[in-house]
Amino acid sequence: MTTSIADLRKSYERAELNEDASHAAPLQQFDQWLKEAISAEVPEPNAMTLATVGSDLRPSTRIVLIKGYDERGIVWFTNYDSRKGRQIAGNPFAALQFHWVELERVVRIEGTVEKVSDEESDEYFHSRPLDSRIGAWASPQSQVISGRSVLVANAAKYGAQFLLKPPRPPHWGGYRLKPDQWEFWQGRKSRLHDRLRYRLDRGEWVRERLAP
Repeated sequence: MTTSIADLRKSYERAELNEDASHAAPLQQFDQWLKEAISAEVPEPNAMTLATVGSDLRPSTRIVLIKGYDERGIVWFTNYDSRKGRQIAGNPFAALQFHWVELERVVRIEGTVEKVSDEESDEYFHSRPLDSRIGAWASPQSQVISGRSVLVANAAKYGAQFLLKPPRPPHWGGYRLKPDQWEFWQGRKSRLHDRLRYRLDRGEWVRERLAP
């Protein structure tokens, strides 16, 4: 018997999110939820969807990994020459989304994006496993290649060239999204979900509830 996609449903009943029990600052709320996702051992709690928009006004998404967060924003690292890197260069606005399915929670973050400092990129790059550092040189990310053999050959070439000390490629480094809006979504019964939005208003965070 085949189940129709339209008939797939789930009742969300694990938790609630209300104004009294949430933090006044969105970064504190995010810190709490991320730590709870890590403690719950959900698969890849650090994975987030990054949405960017190109000069053709077509949005695109991909999964990246959060590598740091503080009052300045959310940080990830990637190839500056990739599709997302080119889109950010032309339009420095982006959105992030975390989806912790097992906890029935979503966090959405919107804001402006800038590159992190060279020092921050260097520090993180040199903390990566050797294979990952070589991989940053080997992959011309988002470009068309003839086959996987290109990547294998590039990895061998750069591995022989740099041995155990590959420098950070000039085309690779970090980005930081500086949020001006956060939304925390907690699934609830009967589709009456909890949605709390934090928006920046003259330097202060305003917290408000959205209808689901």
